[in-house]
Amino acid sequence: MLNIGFPGAQRDPFAELRQLQSQMNRMFEGATRAVSDRPWPPVNIWLGDDSVTVTAELPGVASDDIDLTVRENTLIIAGKRTAPTGDDDAAWHRRERPWGEFSRSIRLPLRVDPDNVEARARNGVLEIEMRRPDAERPRKVSVKAG
Repeated sequence: MLNIGFPGAQRDPFAELRQLQSQMNRMFEGATRAVSDRPWPPVNIWLGDDSVTVTAELPGVASDDIDLTVRENTLIIAGKRTAPTGDDDAAWHRRERPWGEFSRSIRLPLRVDPDNVEARARNGVLEIEMRRPDAERPRKVSVKAG
């Protein structure tokens, strides 16, 4: 402790910095927990005229490690992300990217034809395009005069 010029007063010049660091750590720990509680992988879903497209973020997952199942209006994305290789004796400072097996079931806004699905993985993003069955696609009906 340092004497700052007041008789008998001892003051720690780093106390405020430690308090600020503690507050920042609590703030970031809360943000990390909120992210890890979300369903994984994160997805976007949008509708086309006769299809539905789903994109999923899968960084670090090889396409051979992804399993897709499509049944009526449900898509299941499953697979595994392998653990990073490195020194097994190393002590982790921070570990926020999960690894291991995962599975996510997504209810689609319409029925899809399981035989008419295309999936591509590029730059850590999986894109799945699924078409409606022919019998359920909207059809334009012409109106005849008289």
